[in-house]
Amino acid sequence: MDAAAAAAAAAAQVQQAQLAAVMGADPAPFETLISHLMSSANEQRSQAESIFNLIKQNDPNSLVLKLAHLLSSSVHLEARGMATILMRKQLTRDDSFIWPQLTESTRSTIKNILLSSIQNEESKSIIKKLCDTISELASSLLPENQWPEILPFMFQCVTSSSPKLQESAFLMLSQLAQFIGEMLIPYITELHNVFLNVLNNSPNSDVKIAALSAVINFIQCLTSSSDRDRFQDLLPAMMRTLTEALNSGQEATAQEALELLIELAGTEPRFLRRQIVDVVGSMLQIAEADTLEEGTQHLAIEFVITLAEARERAPGMMRKLPQFISRLFANLMKMLLDVEDDPAWHSAETKDEDAGETSNYSVGQECLDRLSIALGGNTIVPVASEQLPAYLSAPEWQKHHAALIALAQIAEGCSKVMIKNLEQVVNMVLNSFQHPHPRVRWAAINAIGQLSTDLGPDLQVQYHQRVLPALAAAMDDFQNPRVQAHAASAVLNFSENCTPEILTPYLDGIVHKLLLLLQNSKQMVQEGALTALASVADSSQEHFQKYYDAVMPYLKAILVNATDKSNRMLRAKAMECISLVGMAVGKEKFKEDAKQVMEVLMSLQGSEMETDDPTTSYMLQAWARLCKCLGQDFLPYMSVVMPPLLQSAQLKPDVTISSADSDEEIDSDDESMETITLGDKRIGIKTSVLEEKATACNMLCCYADELKEGFYPWIDQVAPTMVPLLKFYFHEEVRKAAVSAMPELLRSAKLAVEKGIAQGRNETYVKQLSDYIIPALVEALHKEPDTEIVANMLDALNECVEISGTLLDESQVRSIVDEIKQVITASSSRKRERAQRAKAEDFDDEEGELLKEENEQEEEVFDQVGEILGTLIKTFKASFLPFFDELSSYLMPMWGKDKTAEERRIAICIFDDVAEQCHETALKYYDAYLPFLLEACNDESPDVRQAAVYGLGVCAEFGGSVFKPLVGEALSRLNVVIRHPNALQPESVMAYDNAVSALGKICQFHRDSIDSAQVVPAWLSCLPIKGDLIEAKAVHDQLCSMVERSDMELLGPNNQYLPKIVSVFAEILCAGKDLASEQTSSRMVNLLRQLQQTLPPSTLASTWSSLQPQQQLALQSILSS
Repeated sequence: MDAAAAAAAAAAQVQQAQLAAVMGADPAPFETLISHLMSSANEQRSQAESIFNLIKQNDPNSLVLKLAHLLSSSVHLEARGMATILMRKQLTRDDSFIWPQLTESTRSTIKNILLSSIQNEESKSIIKKLCDTISELASSLLPENQWPEILPFMFQCVTSSSPKLQESAFLMLSQLAQFIGEMLIPYITELHNVFLNVLNNSPNSDVKIAALSAVINFIQCLTSSSDRDRFQDLLPAMMRTLTEALNSGQEATAQEALELLIELAGTEPRFLRRQIVDVVGSMLQIAEADTLEEGTQHLAIEFVITLAEARERAPGMMRKLPQFISRLFANLMKMLLDVEDDPAWHSAETKDEDAGETSNYSVGQECLDRLSIALGGNTIVPVASEQLPAYLSAPEWQKHHAALIALAQIAEGCSKVMIKNLEQVVNMVLNSFQHPHPRVRWAAINAIGQLSTDLGPDLQVQYHQRVLPALAAAMDDFQNPRVQAHAASAVLNFSENCTPEILTPYLDGIVHKLLLLLQNSKQMVQEGALTALASVADSSQEHFQKYYDAVMPYLKAILVNATDKSNRMLRAKAMECISLVGMAVGKEKFKEDAKQVMEVLMSLQGSEMETDDPTTSYMLQAWARLCKCLGQDFLPYMSVVMPPLLQSAQLKPDVTISSADSDEEIDSDDESMETITLGDKRIGIKTSVLEEKATACNMLCCYADELKEGFYPWIDQVAPTMVPLLKFYFHEEVRKAAVSAMPELLRSAKLAVEKGIAQGRNETYVKQLSDYIIPALVEALHKEPDTEIVANMLDALNECVEISGTLLDESQVRSIVDEIKQVITASSSRKRERAQRAKAEDFDDEEGELLKEENEQEEEVFDQVGEILGTLIKTFKASFLPFFDELSSYLMPMWGKDKTAEERRIAICIFDDVAEQCHETALKYYDAYLPFLLEACNDESPDVRQAAVYGLGVCAEFGGSVFKPLVGEALSRLNVVIRHPNALQPESVMAYDNAVSALGKICQFHRDSIDSAQVVPAWLSCLPIKGDLIEAKAVHDQLCSMVERSDMELLGPNNQYLPKIVSVFAEILCAGKDLASEQTSSRMVNLLRQLQQTLPPSTLASTWSSLQPQQQLALQSILSS
């Protein structure tokens, strides 16, 4: 036997010996093993883990019995605690769930030991852990009724005289409520009495808090509101738990109670409705009590804000309490005063971003924002108008500062109402630009920046002549670099919502000042100037060319010289600025500098960067902008850009997972961590990783979009990276980018194959890619929670179907159709839920507005469904009809009078597509659909009318004898549209043009069924049409053909309509290429030349004289050329 084998055998022997010792009669070795699992020495810990896992595999029964023995009888606190936690892990329903492998006798021993330990254990922390373990096991066993003893045990504990047992039972009830709520309904009366008794009479605050937790969890799991209402009378006692804790100075207990009540406010706000005045009143008293800890006050505020935000469950409830909103607002304003004039603020170092701000200040800020978004401007603006003037006129700078901060915070939620009172708002802010205290001036600039975002573009259009000069003046405040920097940032906010026309007159002054700030010694000021320059260039586009030569040398100097670690952000912003300036001025102007800039970026790319270096993300974006600017000239750089970009796109999220109710709090103060709760897991994610990943995915889209077939070489790496990200639920931006990338990748592959640059691959490759992408997109659509992304996915799927066309096979079409059914069903049920919400007691106009916005999002989904069905019909024509038949039960209801105009329009368009693409195979649908179509011709919505009259034209063209009996009614319906007094108004002109087109088709295909001497001239009198340019080209071509074959009814007796025809031709020809194709135009010119030759001079003269003078001139020049 060789040495290696001998060593392995020896090691195996040692392990056997260890196992024998650990599992032997003496409990000490097992206890040692458990303590090693907690060891901080890696070596020792991983050795213990492997032994533990070995026992678990070989002898699960002995393992759990050993753990049970340890948790019930060890003298060491840590060992009992660790054994309890390990026991819970083995009994959790996940990969390590051990229960199914245990014998019946082991199972009953475990249950008994757990229940007896909870009675004997003295340590508070271990009792909590035991409760967790028992609840975990019971949640698996109770639904199958495999632990009948536990409920009686809990009832017995709840009524026992031992506070410790009472608390344990309530804690377990809280955790189990969601699993056994239904089983407890028969005992509601007893439970209610137990809760009431404990909350009212127990002297022990821990028991009360546990009971409060149990009540709240129990209420949440009751599905019937009448069951919930039976607990209404507990509310006063529930609130007393809180107030008594506060009165006896037990703030930690009070904070636990507040956290539980916040949970109730979020999930069952209407439970509080009948006593809302008392409940909110008590909470505001707590918020206003300055003797309490800040943490307690903040929780009370959180409770009230949570109620205001509970829109889906209790719409409008808080708006019915104006007196409380005003008190809460006053309280939040007071919190904003908690700001110190910290010297660090004045020195303007980037690291002291929030110098002098306290936790009160930041909670106040955040809550004003949330409150105004939740309640809206009609509620908040009157309160603000009442309270802010006193703050603005007060002598203390803090008060003036607070008013300006508040204005900025409420702008997003109150934008509609504030836009109506812009004058007042702007005056308030601009008057503060002169305030003696720099922090107030800073707050005024901050408000302008925020208002530019939230109240734009109205603010920009109406007040640019006041705002931009004020910001320019603030940039001269060299005593206060932080004010200068902030003025530059506000220029950024202002210009983002601004047209070049507004901005251009101010560019000379602003660019000059920003260049001065670029040379400032303070990095904060330089950074502010860079971002402002970038934004100004982006907003003014080609108008920025005249400043290019002055600006670019400074930018390049920063890029090359800012190499120190402290200047990383500065260099990153310089990249951003250069790339945006390059895009603004265009390839010709930027080409030479672009080469140098790319050299610098390439050398940076090769250097090692620290993980938190902002350069990476900025560089990814700069490269993509350079690509947009240079187009195909960028291809040589792709081999440098792509590898790191793919690496960033493939980043794994940095995730920590704990159970939602665990004590291991994820450090939520850590800025870079974001916490989300999924089911009963709490997940902490490092946001910087997600941001970088999202940026990279967006950039990949940019390249594919810009380079088209040039992107082909990268598809094989990008597709497998992006397709799985369609289901990346940690970050919406990543999903959106992945969705947008799908059609871009397919298009790139298809173009590369068509242009013969796909390294010999042919259409089979496009089909393989399409077979990979389309099913993945359909599956992701099925699971997507966000309505907006559902619409994006349908849009992308539609593009993919357009690109793949007949490469799709039947099973894929089937899966798309099934998914469309699901989308329509889900959308309808979301609408029903909203309609339910509209029936709530407190529903008001504001809620109605918000509902309307949500429903508009829904229309977007229906729009995309219509698009995708249209594409499938155009692609597969008659072979799609069996699927269309299946869908008809989903589509028919969309024609209903109770549906929105948008839904009706989409349903009509789908039928129009079928009739237009499937010709005679579609005739069988006419009976069912034409009555609806005719009725829709006179719908009050112009979009519905347009779709309907267009459909009539299609049916007239392809319907033959099936359409003939309806010609009379069709004419009268079209007549109503054409004769309508507002027919030519912008919103109705498309319907008018399509009605004229349909009339023309009836003249062309059903002349024997109409009084043509009347109808044809009536049609001519409507020409030319100028709104719908697609229809215009077709209709004017038809007119041309009729003149060419000297259509009698068109020319009229004695050619009396000839002057009209010539003037129509004149108008069409004068309009350039818009109203007729080049071919039609040249046929018209030929016809006019013929007329010149053949008509008697007198007729010719009268025809010319009927034209307007400029038409005569234009025609003469066209005819003589």
